[in-house]
Amino acid sequence: MPADRVRSEEARALTWEHVDLEAGTISVWRPVRARGDTKTNRSRRTLKLPEIAVEALRGQRERQARERAGAGELWQEHGLVFATSVGTGYESHNLRRDFRRAAGLGARWVPKELRTSFVSMMSFQGVPVEEIARLAGHASSRTTEVIYRRGLRPVITTGAEVMDQIFRPKQRRTNTATTAG
Repeated sequence: MPADRVRSEEARALTWEHVDLEAGTISVWRPVRARGDTKTNRSRRTLKLPEIAVEALRGQRERQARERAGAGELWQEHGLVFATSVGTGYESHNLRRDFRRAAGLGARWVPKELRTSFVSMMSFQGVPVEEIARLAGHASSRTTEVIYRRGLRPVITTGAEVMDQIFRPKQRRTNTATTAG
């Protein structure tokens, strides 16, 4: 699921009309917010999904069809991708509880941790912070760097590398140049 790049409020409002399983994309345009608008203008985005998320959404569609059939007249159609067993929208605490249970996560886990992990992994793989901010729908890359990027920050090596080049004994620099050439 694209929960790594999508806020839980956006996931709760996601409808099947905004999911294109053939193209492997979702369009995030509205969350479950009092005003019915996205958190920031940059939050409105269409995201390409990894294959694992597309497969998970196909499975979700099949599960939901079974639930719809089982619920019969109790089903309330809202077109939601993530709906209760009778088709209604999730309350935030119920979504967290059900996701924790399905994923086998501890009781203290919160959805923001998926976004934090996504940002950290993208950063570790060398994706520029501006691109990560765009993917996460952050208004500024500062939010991405200060609030979301954790633990996997690459070690900044530039200073050490330059200082080693400057202060390396001349003989080692010559041998290194000879060996490299």
